[in-house]
Amino acid sequence: MMKFMLLFSRQGKLRLQKWYEPYPEKQRRKITRDLINTVLARKPKMCSFLEWRDHKIVYKRYASLYFCAAIEPDDNELITLEIIHRYVELLDKYFGSVCELDIIFNFEKAYYMLDELLIAGEIQETSKKNVLKAIAAQDMLQESEFTEELDL
Repeated sequence: MMKFMLLFSRQGKLRLQKWYEPYPEKQRRKITRDLINTVLARKPKMCSFLEWRDHKIVYKRYASLYFCAAIEPDDNELITLEIIHRYVELLDKYFGSVCELDIIFNFEKAYYMLDELLIAGEIQETSKKNVLKAIAAQDMLQESEFTEELDL
């Protein structure tokens, strides 16, 4: 089971975080700071898996963003890497070659896509098509609410 997922830039700026287990806010900040520093300090050719505290960390860099997931020590790293890749594919499909600014200015969509893909740290939907349909339906609902507000 996934414990948390972080998206951060090459400069160490946190862009998105999703926690699947309760941690106090102070501990979240410390985990985030320490993990970002650990991942950024690694060389590009190093393995994308590492043992860190009582977690196994799986990360992948796509353009200027790092996608980092913490999993239980006995979980499969390759499945987690595939989940990260699936999430990036969804973001790419939706935004058309996703970049850091897409995440910054549309963070609610990024969270929504992650929630459609994962629930409680477990994969919910493997079909990109179904996830994108749910996102399109949510976009239409949002658009209809917006036009109703304008009509009032």
